[in-house]
This record gives sequence, C-alpha cells and structure tokens, in this order.
Amino acid sequence: MNTKIEKFEDLDVWQNAISLSADVYGKFQNCKDYSLKDQICRASVSVPSNIAEGFERQYNKEFIQFLFIAKGSAGEVRTQLLIAFRLGFLGEPDYQALVENTKRISAQLNNLVKTRKERFS
Repeated sequence: MNTKIEKFEDLDVWQNAISLSADVYGKFQNCKDYSLKDQICRASVSVPSNIAEGFERQYNKEFIQFLFIAKGSAGEVRTQLLIAFRLGFLGEPDYQALVENTKRISAQLNNLVKTRKERFS
C-alpha cells in the first residue's frame, strides 16, 4: 500500500529517528559524563528535528539540504556511541543496537534524498 506523505510525522525515517533519540536519552539518563551525555542527546534530537524542519520548507532543494544535515547528525551520533562504548558507558548489545539504528536511518535518509532528487529534477 502506497500511503501519501502529507506531514513529516508520516515519514518512516522521522519515526525511526524519534525512536533513536528516545532510546539514546534512555541509555544515557544516568551517565555521569555530562558533556558526552549532552552532546550525544543533542545530536540524536538533531536527526528528527532536521527532517521535520526540512519537510516544512517551501522548496525541495531546502528539504534535501536538511536531510543531509540529519544524515550528518546520525553519523555524529554513531561516532559518539563508539566513544561511549569504548569508555564503558554502553554495553555491547546496546551499542550494537543503537549503531544499527543509526545506519538504518542514514540509509533511509540517503534513499529519501535520491527519491526527492529523481522526482523533482
């Protein structure tokens, strides 16, 4: 079934990014390294926020630009997850699950950019 996307909340990638952000907040809620906690939480919030902001823009080119920013933030989260894992703030199962989520979101963003470029060029 091909559902029409009318608002950013309809996008699977946005929904997945919201889940990622909530998961990151949950895993780091008791982290005593407040600098790392703040940075990774802000980066995780940036992913769905940029998808939403881009969707609300008037032009496709702007939307694509914000999708690339969101993809960059997903990479930032992945980097910070590795740092947190190496410092012992995350166990391997949590680390692997969160990294896989960021990779899936990055792939979804890449596909959405490709689709938008093809459809509106």
